Amino acid sequence: MHYSFGTSTLSFLKLSVAALAFILVGCSEESTETPLDENIAVTPPAGCTNVVDYRYLEADGFVKVQFEETLFDDAWKLNQDGDITSGKGYMVWTGEQSLKTPGLGLATYTITIGTSGTYRFLWKSAVKMGNSGSDHNDTWLRFPDAADFYAQKDASIVYPEGSGKTPNPDGATAEGWFKVYRSGNDLDFKWQANTFDNNAHAIYVSFDEPGNYVMEISARSSGHAIDQFVLFQETLSKEDAISDSRPFSAIACD
Repeated sequence: MHYSFGTSTLSFLKLSVAALAFILVGCSEESTETPLDENIAVTPPAGCTNVVDYRYLEADGFVKVQFEETLFDDAWKLNQDGDITSGKGYMVWTGEQSLKTPGLGLATYTITIGTSGTYRFLWKSAVKMGNSGSDHNDTWLRFPDAADFYAQKDASIVYPEGSGKTPNPDGATAEGWFKVYRSGNDLDFKWQANTFDNNAHAIYVSFDEPGNYVMEISARSSGHAIDQFVLFQETLSKEDAISDSRPFSAIACD
């Protein structure tokens, strides 16, 4: 069968095809400029299927990790309520409290540092039990193989008990662990990580040379929930470090 088209019809078809091509190209170009969505998980490399093998790669003095991306004790529960968290959700400790002795509900992260130096530590956490900002608000933290692990407020520097260094902070500390807490009666997720009771000191860790380092967390307070954490050199401001537009760190595997 043979079809015959008039000049006006052919002109219309050419214009329609051109318009469609323009729309498709425009959409393609626009998609490359879409801001990063913090809810999109970082894709591990091919063959990297076991979360215990993940290494989180520092870049330009910055590390950002979804807290749920490691292996946890069964009493750490993954929850997804609300829209203020990222990734698969957040982890909350539902087991017994361990207020004096760290080691319960132990979980580890391997962080690959390429830029040596001192980094500030922050995590995004919430209180999911009760209605007090001073209860159910903390988790143990340790960097066992870092060159230094300390907390600072102005000229005051303290070290975890068991590190071989003094002074130590008031409040719970043992075997190189800091109790790391958030404060205030705004119980929902926010970026804050301090130690030293009633005298909040920010958390710092120093890496003297490039390499793989272990970060350990251990359950302390039931109902303390954590969504993500960052490590950053203070050439970067806190506001920039916790910005949702900052991508999560790339993942490698051994």
